[in-house]
Amino acid sequence: MPYVSLNPATNRVLKTFVSWDSRQLASALERIRVAQAGWAACGVAERAAPMRRLAELLRTRVADYGALVTLEMGKIQREARSEVEKCALACEYYADHAAAFLDPEIIETDAGRSYVAYPPLGTVLGIMPWNFPFWQVFRFAVPALMAGNACALKHASNVPQCALAMEQAFRDAGFPEHLFTTLLIEASDVADAVASHHVHAVTLTGSEPAGRKVAAAAGQHLKKCVLELGGSDAFIVLDDADLDFAVAQGVRSRYQNCGQSCIAAKRFILTPGIADAFLEKFRQKADALKAGDPRDEKTDLGPMARLDLRDELHRQVTDSIAQGAKAVLGCAPLAGEGAFYGASILDRVTPRTRAYHEELFGPVALIIRARDEDDALAIANDSHFGLGSSLWSHNAERAEQLAARIQAGCTFINGMVKSDPRLPFGGVKASGFGRELSYHGIREFVNAKTVWIR
Repeated sequence: MPYVSLNPATNRVLKTFVSWDSRQLASALERIRVAQAGWAACGVAERAAPMRRLAELLRTRVADYGALVTLEMGKIQREARSEVEKCALACEYYADHAAAFLDPEIIETDAGRSYVAYPPLGTVLGIMPWNFPFWQVFRFAVPALMAGNACALKHASNVPQCALAMEQAFRDAGFPEHLFTTLLIEASDVADAVASHHVHAVTLTGSEPAGRKVAAAAGQHLKKCVLELGGSDAFIVLDDADLDFAVAQGVRSRYQNCGQSCIAAKRFILTPGIADAFLEKFRQKADALKAGDPRDEKTDLGPMARLDLRDELHRQVTDSIAQGAKAVLGCAPLAGEGAFYGASILDRVTPRTRAYHEELFGPVALIIRARDEDDALAIANDSHFGLGSSLWSHNAERAEQLAARIQAGCTFINGMVKSDPRLPFGGVKASGFGRELSYHGIREFVNAKTVWIR
């Protein structure tokens, strides 16, 4: 089957690409292996030089790459440009700090000298999603490359033009030929790629079912695996929160990228003293968001990435309404061509409703009313996901104590959950395992090698 690049704002095909066969995959992985061997022999300073050029190139081409992201997956233009700029920041961060992260760690033992070195593993296969088609790739590739690895990218089948544009960008920045390669393979061929003796580790950002399959394949072949899976992030608002600020940040977190983000605020858990006031302020701001052409700078809400994703979201919404949830805003597809869904709010979400238990990957906010602070924390943890979370309160010290009880890979207090190259990123429970970014991320795909000298 071909890769199909489709404009979700019009539902029209832009371009198709023929998928590779097994011989093309094997040949590409062999070329990547050769490139990695030479790259691993380079010092970290040598690796940093093309990484800095890549940052400059991204900034030079930010408008072009942003337009491509908008065209291929529907992200509004200002968000698309910000995504590309964030990739440039990651390049600079690791160019500046990789040497320190990879320095041998001296350990005092009975040896004359002993230390831990961090050589690369080899080739890292990255299986990446469409929702942040540039950032998700750079988030794994930049630290992996700075550690001396090669990167083989299996991108989502609906963003092939983004995938190939990134491959060309790495080449234009001066990285060795084939060191970063896009594999135009089907999802059914991923297991063969994982099994290849030229692939040494795997990282996936995607759904829980995809994560289980990839983890099983990696485990079968005893290969290192990092998974960043779904999330149904809790946004806990306490009675003493600054409501105007919390509402503004909540609307931004829930509806940016048309709600298609694993770390978007999805479950708004409200304590009794502020629940009604918060909901009304939130409704007003969400209702003011302008949906439309993602190329229009005045647009706040673009289309979802595909019609089938919009249709599944709507089934989750209608099922939840039938089970007792209340539609406060939207909760319906928008008329016309394209995969548009209006900014939506579901109130009175309870354990009896489908939305309480599932991730809603689109512009639908869930309102869950808690009895008190302890109940709010219990609700936050009553999920098989555990990616991000946020807690909103005027008393930051008290909020920090409460945050310690939240089961998630990160908790932001009075701030919107986001990924940052300086901080580790990842989840617990069904949100995956392993970490990206920071020094934790670069050390996921190295061999922590003990050296002991008499």
